[in-house]
Amino acid sequence: MTDYFHMEMADHDIGAISNLGLAHLGDAVYELIIRAWLCEHGKATAKGLHRAAIKYVAAPAQAAAVAKLLPHLTEAEQAVYRRGRNARVGTVPQSASLEEYHAATGFEALFGYLYLKGEIVRINELFGLMMTS
Repeated sequence: MTDYFHMEMADHDIGAISNLGLAHLGDAVYELIIRAWLCEHGKATAKGLHRAAIKYVAAPAQAAAVAKLLPHLTEAEQAVYRRGRNARVGTVPQSASLEEYHAATGFEALFGYLYLKGEIVRINELFGLMMTS
């Protein structure tokens, strides 16, 4: 049985996943981390949690977060970010520019990639950098 909560896929298997597939997964991983962080910091009511989470998971916030992370990414992580950033997207939300949306998609793809690699420690390290810098 596959352990879906803790994955450890090989690069060639991850490479078979579409850019937007990685971003889709990374979006969920990042939102889970944000929700846990918010609960830890006293935003545990459903209404407060949802409102606070939106501030972090919206494309403009993710674009700002990845800008902080870029200098700290390995070459492989930068390649995954660029892969996601360059994905063809169908629509862009009104709350984000095209540039922000592409950066956010790259950010999400990076988190999806790291999750599939089983790099939970690295995810937490990058999240810590985002939240403290």
